[in-house]
Amino acid sequence: MSKRDVDPSKPFYVKFEVPKEVAEAAYEALKIATETGKTRRGSNETTKSIERGRSKLVVLAENVEPPEVVAHIPLLCEERKAPYVYVPDKRRIGESIGLNVAASAASIEEPGDAEGLINEIVSKLKGIVK
Repeated sequence: MSKRDVDPSKPFYVKFEVPKEVAEAAYEALKIATETGKTRRGSNETTKSIERGRSKLVVLAENVEPPEVVAHIPLLCEERKAPYVYVPDKRRIGESIGLNVAASAASIEEPGDAEGLINEIVSKLKGIVK
């Protein structure tokens, strides 16, 4: 994808718009997978999870400062064929994975009870990303 089809006010690493209901489903999938499966949190652990081929879904925040912290993750996901989704708020990622602080990114490695929800998110993403 050479041209971004997104609001110009979004960070440079955001390559596509994610509908609000898909973003909300991603937060819910993170919460369920944290409770019943296995997740990785933060940009470093997420990067390692993708590189090792373990990511079932990567969740990236759009409000990361500085944006360079997560800018490499979409490219890595595309290279490794790992599905990824953008969500508006890093604080909500942190809350969803049981932290009292924000998390710029998270990776679901073992979905647990969230498997159906993750499959639904991935199928919706295929319709969004051309």
